[in-house]
Amino acid sequence: MMKSTFTKRISLIILLIAIAIAGSGCGKNQATTNENDTLIILQGVDATTLDPGMHSEGPTANIEKQLFDTFLDQDTEMKIIPLVAKSWKMLNDTTWQFELRDDIYFHDGKQLTTKDVKFSIERILDPNNKSSKIGDYKAVKAIETNGDYNLTIKTTEPYPLLLTRLASLRIVPEHYIKEVGNQQFSLKPIGSGPYKLKEWIKDEYVLFTANENYWQGKPKIQNIKFKPVPEAASRIMALQKGEADIIVNVPPHQVEQINNSEKASVEQVDSVRFIMLPITTRNEKMKDLKVRQALNYAIDVNSIIDNIFSGNAKPSSQPVGSYDLGFNRDLKPYGYNPEKAKQLLKEAGYEQGLKITMGAPTGRYIMDKEVAEAIKNQLEQVGFEVELSFPEWGNYVAELFAGELKYDIWLIGWGSSTFDAGNTLNFWLNSSLKTCYYQTDKQTNDELNQLIKQALTEINEQDRINIYQQITNKIYNDATFVNLYQQVDLYGVSNRINWQPRPDESIRVYEASWKNIQ
Repeated sequence: MMKSTFTKRISLIILLIAIAIAGSGCGKNQATTNENDTLIILQGVDATTLDPGMHSEGPTANIEKQLFDTFLDQDTEMKIIPLVAKSWKMLNDTTWQFELRDDIYFHDGKQLTTKDVKFSIERILDPNNKSSKIGDYKAVKAIETNGDYNLTIKTTEPYPLLLTRLASLRIVPEHYIKEVGNQQFSLKPIGSGPYKLKEWIKDEYVLFTANENYWQGKPKIQNIKFKPVPEAASRIMALQKGEADIIVNVPPHQVEQINNSEKASVEQVDSVRFIMLPITTRNEKMKDLKVRQALNYAIDVNSIIDNIFSGNAKPSSQPVGSYDLGFNRDLKPYGYNPEKAKQLLKEAGYEQGLKITMGAPTGRYIMDKEVAEAIKNQLEQVGFEVELSFPEWGNYVAELFAGELKYDIWLIGWGSSTFDAGNTLNFWLNSSLKTCYYQTDKQTNDELNQLIKQALTEINEQDRINIYQQITNKIYNDATFVNLYQQVDLYGVSNRINWQPRPDESIRVYEASWKNIQ
């Protein structure tokens, strides 16, 4: 009898332990945010900040934009459409009037009003904040609020790019930033967007969860996890193992492998982004036109496109994207001419060779490391001796915006959200900005500055195009950049989701949904 009772008790204990283990297993899945309802996105680099007003780079934007609404928006054809502002009108060349929606709330329940819009612009313009976007809004003279939902923006002069600037302006909460400060906000922000920040472990992941009260409706995807994975091979392996749902920068030669995996497929879109080598003419040896021309003739861009990208890119001739207003179709790439490059180096006094430094990111752009190594090899075949460095992306881009990059040449990608050449030309060629590395002589810089200023205040579109093309002709002849290629964006996409890429590289998870897989 005692043995029977003892046996029953043991059996009961074992049963309870089994139930506890099973229960703890379920609890564990819940604690990890339920990976079955978490969309995982792998980019090459992590965010540098989660403050939308204090950076100007794509991977960071893809992460932080899940948290915020923009004042205006752009559709897939890049046309301006309403968002926070539901309507607007131009009163005269320098005055715009906007009406806001009255049903948008931040994640803490406070309503978004005109005060937050005004604050979002003014904190970018505050020189103490050292925002890389300050140039985007320098033409703004005054922001006037008339109640919670009516706003007037006045500019110092006609500013045709204002609406496109406002289409990328994320609205931040004035009350919260004043409470916690800029530093804390950059790490743990709140917005009014479709997702809330759950956790950011630097260089590991950023985790978001759905904003149940989002004004456009609850997101179809409950959770998002962004993870930085620099190596393309590692991103592809994760996709094929079902450990990722969207990966960026798929190497072209691995497209077929992904398409045949039965786990995912590759989606592609012609990108607004072009890849180039700015030449730092602050460095004395780069002031010589013949050296800059030699750099242009020494690089076999078509070979890079064929052998590294399997044809999935297009040679470029200028630091303006083919989508942009002002793109100069009359300019053709320099072309590969190694003998001419050698002759130009000889004429410049470097018959025995010229030592130069080069910087490049790894994992930021499609096959960027391989492209940089190919360029180094090609340059060395004509007489350059290249010291190639691969700095960490966050440091690289911070030094770029601070005007502190010391490399003679450096690999970078650029795509304009305004789809107007003025944004790009001002950023790279306005010598009053730290991002202008082209400084050969005061007369040249003054001429370019004047043309840029004239273009940025020209409301007539054709007149603006004509000015842009004066600028691109001038810098083409002066070999200001080594223009490489305009890329085709290749994304690996899991078969379990519906999602289409956009030409502006914007990853909007709110537009994604799970497929009904039985």
